[in-house]
Order: sequence, then structure tokens, then C-alpha cells
Amino acid sequence: MSIKSPPEVIGNVFSMIANEAPHEMDAYLDYFSPTDKKGRYLPYDELRHRIDDGLNHSYVWSLTKLARKRQTCKLLTLGEPANKCSFVLTPLIQKAISEVDRNTTSASLEWISSQIGEKSQMTYLLNDLIEDESISSSQLEGAATTTQVAKDMLKKGRKPRSEDEKMILGNYKLMLYAWENRNKPLSLDLISNMHQIGVEGIDDENYKPGVFRKSDDVHVVDGDGVIVHTPPPAKNLKSRFKKIIDWFNKNQEENEDATYLHPLIKAISLHFVMGYEHPFRDGNGRVARALFYWYMFKRDFSAFRYIAISVLLKKAPVKYGKSYLYTETDDMDFTYFIEYQCNTIIRAINKFKEAYKTTAVEIEKFNQWLWESGLYKKLSDKQRTVFQVAKSGVAEGFTIRSVESNIACSYNTAAAVLNGLVDLKLFRKVKNGREWLYFMDSKESIMKNWDQ
Repeated sequence: MSIKSPPEVIGNVFSMIANEAPHEMDAYLDYFSPTDKKGRYLPYDELRHRIDDGLNHSYVWSLTKLARKRQTCKLLTLGEPANKCSFVLTPLIQKAISEVDRNTTSASLEWISSQIGEKSQMTYLLNDLIEDESISSSQLEGAATTTQVAKDMLKKGRKPRSEDEKMILGNYKLMLYAWENRNKPLSLDLISNMHQIGVEGIDDENYKPGVFRKSDDVHVVDGDGVIVHTPPPAKNLKSRFKKIIDWFNKNQEENEDATYLHPLIKAISLHFVMGYEHPFRDGNGRVARALFYWYMFKRDFSAFRYIAISVLLKKAPVKYGKSYLYTETDDMDFTYFIEYQCNTIIRAINKFKEAYKTTAVEIEKFNQWLWESGLYKKLSDKQRTVFQVAKSGVAEGFTIRSVESNIACSYNTAAAVLNGLVDLKLFRKVKNGREWLYFMDSKESIMKNWDQ
């Protein structure tokens, strides 16, 4: 994961251009902006490929940095020796803030639920979505278990059979902990507890659950085993974190000054802090992502409980890693990392919106057919819920345990629901080891069987 580090910034760049290439001043001025003409905040590693032929790269980069410095917003201080961190409020970041404000608050989640119209259906949908983040976050860390197998384990509540499954279960518990403790202030204990919950029982000798590292023999390596980040020293780690914690716990809404930052910016910054300071021997990434969610929950953006960012991060892990490196190699400019996360968040929110819109449409179509066919009167409320979930594609296969969990009923009731659907020729069942798997027949088969 190699990148080209930026050249040194030239302080008197305008004078040098005026003396050496006055006829090209207009061409150089095109780069006197924080972003390019498409609004992209490019690191030097990418900008260098877009510089016009004949222009001095150091001059171009110095102009770009000078323009960015004029719009810089201060953040916090990290590392030892201390590094001042900052960012630029780009168009992409502003768009992400708007998407978050419009679609992920607790109020907007209540509105979404009202649009679905069927509480049991929405509950099933959200129960399914809430598992995606813990599974994908684990896969991002290297867990090889497939999503389907992982969901099967979580829904059935069975014990994990491998270290990969232990990792997924740990992440699932970690996300639940983040939600349940959203009203607590950030503290060393909360961070330590998160790590312990997320990694305990996987490989305790390596992870040392909940214990802040005391040595400097920890490095971040890329897929080729090359060291890409050496964390700040373990000495004074806790004292640095206490200052960081004070910054995050500050209630900005009560202060009438220029220090206000949108919760999304602070949540992403918290994510970065964990990756950069690397307070634990291993497992920092999953705690970093969980802390991002925890902070968003804390600030009343409840819909993030069902928005799986890691599903998208795992599709481009190299870009995820580079967003850290661009920040670290460019004067701790957080903009690169914030922008990457914002782009991912926008896409994740869109996937969330598509999920509930598709569900709403499918419910409407199904209800019309259900009424016109006369089947409506033959189905119980619980059977309608399971049948609609199957028809909308939210879940393809069902077990008695999964239905028991998702519609909050007894095992015998869940069995009766599924077997009743089989009797009505809506579902079919297949033996899988000691249990039955239930699947909805195709719509064509259902219509044909119903007409007979």
C-alpha cells in the first residue's frame, strides 16, 4: 500500500512563479483552490497525475496547500510529539452531513417505520440489517466465514465453531454494547470494555482483552506485510487519551463560540483516533468502528444502528487504508479520512433507504394480491409477516429458531406458523441435518397452486 508523499511546501511560491514563469501564472492559479474543478479534495498521490504538463509539481502542491490552509478548521491534538489535526469542510463532507441530518435521526427512523405501516415487518427488516455491520466489520479484519453462515449463527444463537465465528459474535456483542451504553460519557473504561467485549475468548494471549498496550512492538501492516503505520509510543498513552476524551465529551451546543463541529465529524475523528493511537495490541479497527457508531447513537442518530458501513469498507480495504496514510503523511490533514468515510456513509444511507422503500412497495403489492386472492382471511398475523418477509427478499430461508427470534414468539408458535404456510402450499421445507429449512415457493407456483 505505497503512496507518493507530498513535496515540501514553498512559502513564497507566488514570488517564485512570478520570477521564473510569469507567462504561466494563470495556469498555476487554477490550482489555487482546496479542491479541483470537480470538487475533489485530492492527496498529492493523486493530484500529481492531473497536473498539466510543464508545470512544476512543487509549485502546484504549494498553491493547493496554501488555499487549503485559508479554509482549515481545527480539530484535536494527537500523538507524541503532539500533532495538531485539522480538516477542510468540502462539498462532499457537507453533502454527507445533510444526508445524515435528513435520514438518520431518531425522528426520521420513526417516520420510516410509519411509512412501512406494519410494525412486525419493519422489526424483521431491522433485525436483519443490524447483523450486517458486525459481520462485515469482522470480515474486514480477516474473518473468513460467509455472511449467510454468520447470520445463521446469530439468528439461531448457536455457539461459534471457529475463531472467525468468535470474532463475528464478539463484534455483534460490541455493537449491542455501543447501543446500550450510548448515554454514557466517553471514558477509558468504556473504551477498555468495548475492546474486552469485542475480542475476549478469541485469542486472549494475543489480544489481551481490555488492556491498553504497554510496549511499542505494535505496527500496522498492509496485505503484503509492509509496515504502513507505527503508532505513537505507549508511554503517556492513557494521559493522551484523557485529553482526547475531554475533547469528545465537551458539549458544544452549550458553548457560544466558533468550536462547534457536527457530530458526524467528531464521530469520524474518533474512528481515526483509535486507528492512529492504536491503544490495544490487536482489535483496534473493530473498536474504532464501534466507537463511531456509539458516538452517533449518543447524538441521537439512531438509524445508524441499521446502516452497515463496513459492508462497503470491506469492498475497498486498500482505499480505506490509504485514507489513513494520506492524513498521516500530509500534516495530519483529516480531510482525506473524513471524505472517504463520508462517501461511504452516503452510499450506506442510500442502501438503507432502498431497503425500506423496497419493503414498502412490496408490502403494498402483496396486500393487494392477498386481498384479491382471498388468501388474506386464511393467514394469521404472524404468517402474513413471515410470508411478506420471504416475498420481499429480505430473507430467503427460515428456520423455526429464526422465526421465533424475529417475531418474538415461542418455539411451538414459530413451528406452527411455518408448517401452516407449508400446508397452504406457500412454503416448502427441506431437511438440513437435525432441523428443517423453510423456503417460499415462486410466485408462479403459489398462484398456480392457489388456483387449483
